Amino acid sequence: MSYERRLLEVYKMPSQKDVSKALLQSLFNNNGVIKEFGSGEIIVDEIADLFKLSEEQRTAYLETVYKKENRAKKAYLWHRLLFRAADTLAKEKLITRPTQTIELTNKREWMLTEKGYNKVLEILHLPSSQKDFLPVKSYEVQRIVEKLYKQERPIKYDPFETKKTVKISAETKLRNRAFKQAVKEAYDYKCAVCGMKIYSPHTFHWEVEAAHIVPHRVNGRDDILNGLALCRLHHWAFDVGWFTLDDNFKILASEKIKDLPANFGRLESYDFIRHLSKEDIKISLPLKQDVYPHPAAIKWHRENMGVSKLEVIRSRSSERSILGRGVS
Repeated sequence: MSYERRLLEVYKMPSQKDVSKALLQSLFNNNGVIKEFGSGEIIVDEIADLFKLSEEQRTAYLETVYKKENRAKKAYLWHRLLFRAADTLAKEKLITRPTQTIELTNKREWMLTEKGYNKVLEILHLPSSQKDFLPVKSYEVQRIVEKLYKQERPIKYDPFETKKTVKISAETKLRNRAFKQAVKEAYDYKCAVCGMKIYSPHTFHWEVEAAHIVPHRVNGRDDILNGLALCRLHHWAFDVGWFTLDDNFKILASEKIKDLPANFGRLESYDFIRHLSKEDIKISLPLKQDVYPHPAAIKWHRENMGVSKLEVIRSRSSERSILGRGVS
């Protein structure tokens, strides 16, 4: 029996298999990434807490003697166990090593892979369809997210997907998830119209959604330039044509709002629908200008969602007009 194995038994440490399972669940609970297992890192104690490790178990250490240099190296037994479990998961391609992750994110972290994501969903008895809604990162999706952030902002932009997709491939699903993640992150998980920012009590689900400006149903791109972060209510209102945007990101509201019964579109004292008609309301935008919605996508929405053709209110004190025809 090796020195390390003997110490693991002496201190009654959990099995490597159980630690590996706990690591996957911790990755899931931390949105797909956890830091290296250095001293003082919160994740080290969090996982130790799961196993109810004593102070003695947490602080026991291995001592290795370097014969050539005649010096001893000490390492915490618990840290060593964590690393061995993570190393095994990396060999099984369930997670990436910090040396691999840093090349993508500039952070030394362990990150779930798609294979690892599937494994933890299996452990938690959750359907794979949950991937579309959870904010958990995977290495493969993060690679696409980084490409979306780093793409050059073209002057001429086609918001439509040019490739014909006969069937939904694994790559298509990855890109769709990357689109949702990139858009939500760009807007700091807040609705661009009302600023709503909230997640579920267990923090697994954000309320905000990534809305396509040119809709997916007409082959709109899964591209951050064709996206907006909107709460569910404003997402619905945008998709059905209660409002659109001008090229300066001001809200243009449907004139049909004035024909609604007084008790429609209200949330107690908040007049959700009529608020859209107020003067000079602009949406909130990402910090990075390169990922602002592209005018080409906005123009398509304005011209094709039934707003600009018939009924836009421009709430200005000096003039009110409907695009395509004048109003008195």
